Amino acid sequence: MDKIIRLNSQAEAQGIIGAHDANIKSIEKEFKVKLTLRGEHLKLSGSAANIKKAGRLIEYLLTGLRCGNQEISQSDLAYLISNLKKTKKAEQLGQLDNAITRTFGGRQIGPKTGGQKQYVEAIEKHDIVFGIGPAGTGKTYLAMACAVEALKKQEVRRIILTRPAIEAGESLGFLPGDMQAKISPYLRPLYDALYDMMDAERIEKYIETGIIEVAALAYMRGRTLNDAFIILDEAQNCTAEQMKMFLTRLGFDSKAVITGDITQSDLPQGKPIGLLQAQEILKEIAGIEFIYFSGSDVVRHSLVMRIIEAYEKTA
Repeated sequence: MDKIIRLNSQAEAQGIIGAHDANIKSIEKEFKVKLTLRGEHLKLSGSAANIKKAGRLIEYLLTGLRCGNQEISQSDLAYLISNLKKTKKAEQLGQLDNAITRTFGGRQIGPKTGGQKQYVEAIEKHDIVFGIGPAGTGKTYLAMACAVEALKKQEVRRIILTRPAIEAGESLGFLPGDMQAKISPYLRPLYDALYDMMDAERIEKYIETGIIEVAALAYMRGRTLNDAFIILDEAQNCTAEQMKMFLTRLGFDSKAVITGDITQSDLPQGKPIGLLQAQEILKEIAGIEFIYFSGSDVVRHSLVMRIIEAYEKTA
């Protein structure tokens, strides 16, 4: 059996094919179909069932391209193929057509899963949002994208990024250098996401002028943060006292996003986890939203998703 899908342009054809025909090869391998491109016509050959699945995926990829997505990465494609095997609803495949912003290189950034879409919508509607779930679900990266876009639109005057400086029970006092040098490794993931979305010169200028601030959580004490987009990352390493301190820093016209993975806390055994306590104390407060991610929201190597699912089964 054959099916023909008409493409609107050569750019769409290239987007579907991928670099070095990588996308075509992946689709052919996963769905046991043969794809042949002739001009702006893409022919699918194979069994009716396989053509239906592959065709649904390709149509969805085309929706993303026609909504401004400039490329389909291998990670995007791997996630969509995996999710397609679990669901029959096209709207649950992913969210390639909901851009928040773009990377410095022009790649579109937006939610790719149902959980991520819910998360981004919660950030738009609420002043305090908790994103809780495993690694690879885009909790910090999407929050950063929302912050950068809010700054571009002048919805806030500054971005504040913070993390508790604790890792596997190590003490800052044993690390070399001054305090800034000691905390820098803990803040590196925040810098990495930031440099992915803005050019280095602008970031350095914004940091110098205080428009962007990256600091350890301890530096937040005693402050009132007005007109700011604040991201607290790795919140599973906050004590109950630190979490209360952070949440009460929120000023006028500000928004806070708190991210964490409760299963990976580095707090000493027996020390109350502030993120867990916050769930219980704040769950009924209007204006605060809790979004929970699962293994199905992981957008990384397919093995990462399977590892998380395996650990969830033993929990």
